[in-house]
Amino acid sequence: MISSTPVLRQIDAPWHDEGPYATALRTGRGPLFLRRADGWLLPLDVERWCAEPDAADRTVLARCGRGPVLDIGCGPGRLVAELAALGRPALGIDVSPAAVARTLGSGGSALCRSVFDPLPREGSWGTALLMDGNIGIGGDPAALLTRTASLLTSHGTIIAEAATADVDECVNVQMTNAASYLPGTGFPWARVGVSALRTYADLCGLSTTETWASGDRTFVQMERRS
Repeated sequence: MISSTPVLRQIDAPWHDEGPYATALRTGRGPLFLRRADGWLLPLDVERWCAEPDAADRTVLARCGRGPVLDIGCGPGRLVAELAALGRPALGIDVSPAAVARTLGSGGSALCRSVFDPLPREGSWGTALLMDGNIGIGGDPAALLTRTASLLTSHGTIIAEAATADVDECVNVQMTNAASYLPGTGFPWARVGVSALRTYADLCGLSTTETWASGDRTFVQMERRS
């Protein structure tokens, strides 16, 4: 049996229970940013994350094929809860205890776990989701896609949300609710547009099967090659 207790390295992470990420999830609102040391800010859409699935989310849910769905970095769990309401087996994982608590409270199933930790049902997930910029987890898209592919069944699919800009970068950022930056508290994060994401998919043994846009969001669906 795998414990759902977060490992020690997660306790001091930027999303710990006393940090701005957890506060934003508990209140359901921002402001919340990823901030680079040079002052560049990426606004995080907390209000959308904490709302019901929107039209763009539903294009993703409609493409979750047969088999159980794993939502990597599930946040407050809107997609996991919606899949549960539809009678679909789904599990969210997130390194934030506040995110897991909110997901459970909304009717979804979730574990406080990193995608790089041991996970239930490895090799048998039908679909894995990397929404809301989560292709950036760890700052290494190739490592993330390789690990995610290993969790899937043969010909399982990954649906990832791409950056709207044509970008491929790994930067050191800080989670913040203000314009201040505290040296030494950053973590690596990647931003990947559609072209770069398709390239990473090919390098990781994945076939890109569909790319689509809904509103101002863009998604790429990849399939694990046998």
